[in-house]
Amino acid sequence: MSSSASAGGGSSSNEAGQGISIADLSLPQLADVRRQLEQEIEHLSDSFGALRTAQAKFKSCLEALESLSAPGAQDKDTLVPLTASLYVPGKLADVEHVLVDIGTGYYVEKETPAAKQLYQERAEFVGKKIEELQNMLTQKNANLSSVVDIQRMKVAEAQGEAASAAA
Repeated sequence: MSSSASAGGGSSSNEAGQGISIADLSLPQLADVRRQLEQEIEHLSDSFGALRTAQAKFKSCLEALESLSAPGAQDKDTLVPLTASLYVPGKLADVEHVLVDIGTGYYVEKETPAAKQLYQERAEFVGKKIEELQNMLTQKNANLSSVVDIQRMKVAEAQGEAASAAA
């Protein structure tokens, strides 16, 4: 249990450059810090999930592009999606060029190797962001654990003092 985590849960100093030990905070202040950390953890967890989904989509695109490189891919029968649940049969006519979604509904024609490189770079970029986010989540969870430990300790002290005063 570390009592040197800051009240904000992030860096170890406030805006004035002086650190605030969580052990010096009152129970209501600790409750506020705990709520803030829990909200930050929830937001980071949501972002983590969204990044994982994006990474999976990029990897799925890479796998699809790899299948275009397989021998016999030209003129291969396939299903062409018209909607998320409606498909029509089709044949692959050109496996050397693909349309790549570059965001917000814009598509660019690229050669298959260039498209592979694009999706590989995107997957790697998102992977790095996932690692950074994982480190942030680990730190926030450690800070939350420290706050909870200090809260429990202060509650136990208050109960002990109340029992002593009653006796």
